[in-house]
Amino acid sequence: MQAENPGFFYAIQLDDDNRMSNVFWADARSRVAYSHFGDAITFDTNYRVHQYRVPFAPFTGVNHHGQMILFGCAILLDESEASFLWLFKTFLTAMNDRHPASIITDRDKAIQVAVSQVFPETRHCLNKWNVLRAGQEKLAHICLSHPSFQVELYNCINLTETIEEFEFSWSSLVDKYDLKGQEWLQSLYDSRAQWVPVYFRDSFFAEISPNHAFDASFFDGYVNQQTTLPMFFRQYERALEVSFQRELEADFDTICTTPVLRTPSPMEKQAADLYTKKVFTKFQEELVETFVYTANRIEGDATVSTFRVAKFEDDDKEYTVTLNYGDMIANCSCQMFEYSGVLCRHVLTVFTVTNVLTLPPHYILGRWTVKAKAGHGIAGPSTESSSKPEILTSRYNNLCREAIKYAEEGAVASETYSAALAALREGIKKVAAAKKNVAKVSPTNSQVSGTAAQDGKKASAPASDAPSLLWPDQEEVIRNFNLNDNGASTQSVADLNLPRMFPVSVQRDDGPPGNLVILNNVFSVKFMHGFS
Repeated sequence: MQAENPGFFYAIQLDDDNRMSNVFWADARSRVAYSHFGDAITFDTNYRVHQYRVPFAPFTGVNHHGQMILFGCAILLDESEASFLWLFKTFLTAMNDRHPASIITDRDKAIQVAVSQVFPETRHCLNKWNVLRAGQEKLAHICLSHPSFQVELYNCINLTETIEEFEFSWSSLVDKYDLKGQEWLQSLYDSRAQWVPVYFRDSFFAEISPNHAFDASFFDGYVNQQTTLPMFFRQYERALEVSFQRELEADFDTICTTPVLRTPSPMEKQAADLYTKKVFTKFQEELVETFVYTANRIEGDATVSTFRVAKFEDDDKEYTVTLNYGDMIANCSCQMFEYSGVLCRHVLTVFTVTNVLTLPPHYILGRWTVKAKAGHGIAGPSTESSSKPEILTSRYNNLCREAIKYAEEGAVASETYSAALAALREGIKKVAAAKKNVAKVSPTNSQVSGTAAQDGKKASAPASDAPSLLWPDQEEVIRNFNLNDNGASTQSVADLNLPRMFPVSVQRDDGPPGNLVILNNVFSVKFMHGFS
């Protein structure tokens, strides 16, 4: 039931003949993740499930450890412009109308039009890996004849830092391998402003390495063309649990290990205390590189100065950094901070020569820090707000992180273990006593279709993370996977007493957003496009 996972959101779109055309869903954990890391998202329609190649489209992003995380999923039977418009609007409804700073999508005209209408202020670019994937076939003969071509093309696309540098590198590549008549390569060049990273470096994409967040997808290894719908939902659950486990492991690794400092800089110590291990490693790499860079002031005064920054052994390649002393704002021509949220070696070099010893607060993005998810989920005075699913989930996550730190300290010796165990047992008593003084709060009924509950009836939805109940011919209970075995299922609390009948809210293609149809006591919803 919806009450078992009150943060679970789903919506169904019907076509003119009342047949299901599209479905979107997002569980509470994914919605909370979006509230923390929804500034840069990727929408991927390259998956195909079932023998009829039904498009499965996840919305993903990057957490504070640089790991891919899930925000929501859709199954699309209709890939029209209208469908994508409905999907993106529904996604925003599920995410409390919070728009991302950037979105990466596939190269599809209908998607591009829908993005421009629903996300008008969001920076949109095409997935470069999908754009280049076709090149494996189109340019196969060139790669075989010239093994170095692929590496040079990669460097041209991913490692150039200015538009001028990219243009020069591309032109040199085309001339070197005599590719001026290659139509496919020319088409790539003509659309370069839509997919080459250098054209987007002034916008935030949460990319901390050239391959980061683009070269893989959340469900790689879990879903393919042969995946049946019942198996799809099992694999979906498994992918979610593996992702959550990896994040917990990264949390543990960050909290319970101390980074090795490589410089005497107070700034490095500050970053080590603030950033997650993954992001600190990137920052440390940039900081260490400042030892081989020089910064010379070329113009300015006591308020604003411009510096020429270059590597000691590569003086021909220079960068321009402008520093406002009063606001302590630095802008570099490489635009690394704007693109990734981590300061570049060029700005750090200027900070060194101007005696800026610690990072200014505005250069520490909260989304990259150890406390990226802290401060959310703390109960306020309102009973209503304290029972929201996002708050409940965030509280749970915060307690898990604190428990990890507690276990690490308590396991050091037998004395600390005994003390920790005694404190835990005493703490349990205090929690039990506190619970007696707190009025029992019923779970808040969530919107199941992006609007308020209909006609005074309580909204209801499938059990926790079990959208599989929407699909036909699936009488078995979907169970969570034990991540330590080879696929055998184990029962979880959420699997008990799963409902077989539930009301479903659906929306017509030709109606306004609030035009909903409630189907009560639905055993299953059958696909009407030739399969069930």
